Amino acid sequence: MTQFRISLSGPAPDLRVLEDALQDADPSVLLDIEPLSRVLRISTLLDEPTLLPALGRGGLVISAAQLERVPSECCGGCGG
Repeated sequence: MTQFRISLSGPAPDLRVLEDALQDADPSVLLDIEPLSRVLRISTLLDEPTLLPALGRGGLVISAAQLERVPSECCGGCGG
């Protein structure tokens, strides 16, 4: 799984709509919004070129520059 962060400057997207759009491309996707920092966190199997249009279908149109890829924290210990 790859983790991404998106800083939200305007109104927060509807997470249910966004999650539905992302799950069409990756059923294992997880997402939430950090309440204090207003950062959307996404954990997905999708790469950037596939994630960006899926976000757009969910109502969040952003540029590739707004998508921050988070370095992996996986140690492989859980079998992943």
